[in-house]
Amino acid sequence: MSQIDFSSGAPTTVDEFIDFLTRSDLGRQYPRQRFHERIEKLLRHASIQITARCEGRLIGVCNGLTDFAYFLFITDLGVDRDFRRRGIGRRLLELARETAGGANDIAIITLSHSQSAAFYERCGLKEFPQVYGDDCREWDAFDVRDLKASKK
Repeated sequence: MSQIDFSSGAPTTVDEFIDFLTRSDLGRQYPRQRFHERIEKLLRHASIQITARCEGRLIGVCNGLTDFAYFLFITDLGVDRDFRRRGIGRRLLELARETAGGANDIAIITLSHSQSAAFYERCGLKEFPQVYGDDCREWDAFDVRDLKASKK
């Protein structure tokens, strides 16, 4: 098995991130509206970005927003489907928390699809029913893999 390299703050381009999205299940969580523009903003403004690479190829990402004192909101956590079940997602989550300030100071918050709930529970996260939110107004769901198919 090839070595997996983890890093914090390593630059990720929009094209590289979108290519990664086609190889992970994260590609189904973004709206169609202004997709490229919004992905560029996501990458530019994330407080924390931890990446996993195998032979230089992006195979895992954890993006988060944090105050570096109390909270870390995980906005994106995904692993290439060919690299699942190797502890990469768990390690990305651990490194994001360490980067934000460590387990003694930082509470992790995230939104989870039903398919990811068991993963987060295995990582020690608990469900909090008192979390509230409001969806954005422009949100037509689509699968990023459709972008790749339309270019063929």
